[in-house]
Amino acid sequence: MKELVEVIAKSLVDHPDEVVVTERETDKSITVLLKVASDDMGKVIGKQGRIAKSIRTVVKAAATKDDKKVIVEIMQ
Repeated sequence: MKELVEVIAKSLVDHPDEVVVTERETDKSITVLLKVASDDMGKVIGKQGRIAKSIRTVVKAAATKDDKKVIVEIMQ
């Protein structure tokens, strides 16, 4: 999941070298933390959160084969 979020985020932002993705895994869930430059927050979140919602949807769809819940948090 980490690699998927990283590829999506780097393709959206102006400063791809500042994208940092960390992953925490428990028995039933995976938490993916996405950090981007403050200039790029709007590009990752999108109007009314549409891009952020789309990222979460794609990651959840990819996680269905692992039977785990995925949480994507976007941090500044």
